[in-house]
Amino acid sequence: MIIGGKAVQAQSGKTLEVRSPVDGLTFEAIPRGEAADIDLAVAAARQALSGAWGKLSALERGRLMLKMAQHILDHAEELALLEARDTGKPMTTARNDMVVLARYFEFYGSAADKIHGEVIPFLNGYQVNLLREPLGVTAHIIPWNYPAQMMGRSIGPALAMGNAVVVKPAEDACLSCLRIAELALEVGFPPGALNIVSGLGEEAGAALAKHPDINFISFTGSNEVGVLIQQAAALNAVKCVLELGGKSPHLVFSDANLELAASTVVRGIIQNTGQTCTAGSRLLVQSDFYEEFLSLVAEKFSRVRVGTPEMNLDCGPVVNLSQQQRVNKYIAQAQQDGLKILAQGQIDPNVPNGGYYVTPTLFGQVPAEHPLAHEEVFGPVLAAMPFVDEAHAIALANGTDYGLLAAVWTENGGRQQRVAKALKCGQVFVNSFGAGGGVELPFGGVKRSGHGREKGFMALEEMSTTKTVIHFHG
Repeated sequence: MIIGGKAVQAQSGKTLEVRSPVDGLTFEAIPRGEAADIDLAVAAARQALSGAWGKLSALERGRLMLKMAQHILDHAEELALLEARDTGKPMTTARNDMVVLARYFEFYGSAADKIHGEVIPFLNGYQVNLLREPLGVTAHIIPWNYPAQMMGRSIGPALAMGNAVVVKPAEDACLSCLRIAELALEVGFPPGALNIVSGLGEEAGAALAKHPDINFISFTGSNEVGVLIQQAAALNAVKCVLELGGKSPHLVFSDANLELAASTVVRGIIQNTGQTCTAGSRLLVQSDFYEEFLSLVAEKFSRVRVGTPEMNLDCGPVVNLSQQQRVNKYIAQAQQDGLKILAQGQIDPNVPNGGYYVTPTLFGQVPAEHPLAHEEVFGPVLAAMPFVDEAHAIALANGTDYGLLAAVWTENGGRQQRVAKALKCGQVFVNSFGAGGGVELPFGGVKRSGHGREKGFMALEEMSTTKTVIHFHG
């Protein structure tokens, strides 16, 4: 772990096994940090704020972050190999993740000295300034699906605004995060500016969320844990940004570009083996060409291949045994309920025994009340259903507890605007989906997908506060 600029083990001496999703075998051990380690990390962050890190100007912070962006690119292959081994994702995906990670440091490093205050017109004889300041010590609890990317997304704006950060990565995948913290020291981040404590969520994560000396929490993960995070934050009157998953729909109308839509729909559910909060897991298709479009999607879906990271196929394994069991349970239950499988991908016959592989599956005519239509599977499982008209499509799309992302496929400009405005979610793509890393694009959800915004300039506002200075000068 990295605490106060030093590489350390857990104070208890405990470790956690790291298992490879590729073959299920243990290949590494990481420190099992606990509350005592969190105490040290928060104290180190607090000390950094009153020391070298807090004394840097915005310009100097930005330059340091730009150096970090280049250092990440210089070590991109090393980081990608760590990420692929830890998560099982194809090397192409892991390499792209490192490019996006560097982009977060580049974007927020460039923005660090461009967040200005305001002068507010007031009564005669007064000068009123609105200052934007860091929150202090910010806590970041990172998920396992995109460890490196998510670390950059969360800490990038926090560091740019001058906060000192404490990161608790997911115990299932944190090797890249630990290495990133080492790289930050190499480029010159002052001790305590970036601290990272590995460990279990119910131990290190819970201790960080309820720590009385943090000023902000960023969490991405399950709804159940998000509720606990929000409760912990409330005890100390701490602000939090929560991203809690989604059940994102594609709405495909009969005038859509069918080839483009079909290819994008398939990519949108197999990306990262479906372990993506924004995965396009629902396919809503206008009924008058439902069979035609699903035939096209099924043909493309049947060509999906699953393998090891080195095979560089469409999908890798899921992250752990419990996730494999969870996804397979959804598939088995849907089959027992009589849902029709329209297509399945194929697991390469040469994958090692014991790996956490699942078969990508496309189900057709999924009833709106079925779990596949409204629960987050977090795997490569796509649920298709027909709709009659625009109003029906909107009702189906909004008919879940989630509201993170959606895509609208139509060439009708009026319909594009009407449907985009009617959808209850944080992002809507028109005739596209995902837009790469989307570092510049404010991101977050409504309803049970969470609240607050990451990415773009809005994240800088989330990671800072304002102070109003009223000066009477006569």
